[in-house]
Amino acid sequence: MHSLYLKPKEHRRLFKGHLWSFSNELQSLPKNITAGETVKLYTHDKQFIGTGFYNPNSLISFRLLSRTGEIPDDEFFRKKILNALDLRKKFYPEEDTNAFRLVHGESDGLPGLVIDRFNSAFVLQAFSAGMDRHLPLICNVLAGLFTPSSIVLRNESILRELEGLPLHKKVVHGLEKDTVQIIHDTGLQYKINLLEGHKTGFFLDQRDNRRMIRRLAGKAETLDVFANDGGFGLNALYGGAASATMVDISHDALKRAEENTQLNKLSNYALIQGDAFEVMNRLIEERQSYDLVILDPPSFTKSRKNLPSALHAYKKLNRLGLQLVKHGGFLATASCSRHVSEDDFLETIRQASAPIKKQLRLVFRNSQPADHPVLLSMPETHYLKFACFYISGT
Repeated sequence: MHSLYLKPKEHRRLFKGHLWSFSNELQSLPKNITAGETVKLYTHDKQFIGTGFYNPNSLISFRLLSRTGEIPDDEFFRKKILNALDLRKKFYPEEDTNAFRLVHGESDGLPGLVIDRFNSAFVLQAFSAGMDRHLPLICNVLAGLFTPSSIVLRNESILRELEGLPLHKKVVHGLEKDTVQIIHDTGLQYKINLLEGHKTGFFLDQRDNRRMIRRLAGKAETLDVFANDGGFGLNALYGGAASATMVDISHDALKRAEENTQLNKLSNYALIQGDAFEVMNRLIEERQSYDLVILDPPSFTKSRKNLPSALHAYKKLNRLGLQLVKHGGFLATASCSRHVSEDDFLETIRQASAPIKKQLRLVFRNSQPADHPVLLSMPETHYLKFACFYISGT
């Protein structure tokens, strides 16, 4: 196993619990080590830090796996996955749901790896060269622990390009027909396609926030923008909404949303396909208004350098959303952009409200659920912001 050494003082973040070292923190960047290879890392004065994955092609050159020198073998992954499963069992009994994030990367001690469980199927994403290299082993561990109907790799994130990794998706265990699953979550069912749905097939990270929507939705005319498979819209209807209009640019996503609405025997819904900003502008021109407007956009930036444009987009989006909320109604709005802080996110909403004479009262704010835990020593693991506002005039 190769050994790498940090420059003086560059160990301090790791000693505080962080799991990454960057290329400019290493004394040298050896090119004779294969991307994803396991190495030992030391301080500049040869104090052992731990074992982890090295990638000479990435800004994040080292990802820490073990401070005791463990290597990523069958037993290592088995122990980590079982530990993660034990945590999820405390929050997600089978009668409540059969879908949850089993492994949330760094927060579960497996940097660069995501595993989502959907009923009897599993979907994996690898964001680091080290995890990508070990995917066959990880899939074998999953097969041994759970006897899954299918295992799917959804390695399509542009974050992989930062690691020098190709983009692809494929079924590596089971049959393609098994990638269509029915999941349930606190009273609702969803038919999901693990090969075609967004990300890993379904957004699990808004599960707690969807329950809040139920509480706000009673008799409400509801607009769900960026509806995807209908998660928020369905929960609004389940909570007694008078109607739900779901907007998404993807025809396939709206088709899945309609299937899920019918699966749950819900009615009084409408589907609008189109660009969210264009649709909302048109609804404003038509003088439409709603008791509850939900905005759940995709990430507007994957890097800090694009933060100003992302904040501008959030400001524009929320201004449109506020113009569609009736007096005495609610705006529920989210950001999944890791580089956007909660303070910046709330400030953009405040700025959006000022020119249109809307008074906002923050009645609920939340983050990601328990199956997406935040590692306190790594702010990078905290990405989701969600807020609900009661809207009135000035």
